[in-house]
Amino acid sequence: MIWHLIAAVFAGLAAAGIGLLLRVLSGKRLPKWIVPVCGGLGMISYQIHMEYSWFEHKQEQLPATAEVISSDVSQQVWRPWTFFFPVTTKFSVIDSDNIQLGTSGDDRLAEFILYQFERHYTDVITHQPYLLNCDTRELIPLEQNTQEPQVDQMRTLRDSSPLLINVCDGA
Repeated sequence: MIWHLIAAVFAGLAAAGIGLLLRVLSGKRLPKWIVPVCGGLGMISYQIHMEYSWFEHKQEQLPATAEVISSDVSQQVWRPWTFFFPVTTKFSVIDSDNIQLGTSGDDRLAEFILYQFERHYTDVITHQPYLLNCDTRELIPLEQNTQEPQVDQMRTLRDSSPLLINVCDGA
């Protein structure tokens, strides 16, 4: 986070320098306030660039076997441009190398870990192991330490769920 602050300050200084250069080249016909306005616009532009490139940057850091299952966009009042161009702030990933397929009776079962990335002032990464019945589409979270199924949190996925398709058909 400190590096983003330092980069934003330097982007502001560079943009202020451009404003100063424009003022000098115009023979000081441009008003003095053009320098701090350019500096502020440079800092805001850097922040907007970082927000919109976060999702692609995180995807580039993932291994080649990782598949993005879903992504969420958000709109925020204090960032009015997000109403026109929503920004991705959260996405879920599975790693196809870590999917363990098996059977129990006639049912195909898959055990995997679902990773969730969230953008806050620092990135938040959570992971949860799951058990998926590929035939009945039932998804059950597993206890982190004991790997016991949490049956009370079971849910049924849709036929067109990207999670179901990637875990059961992709592996």
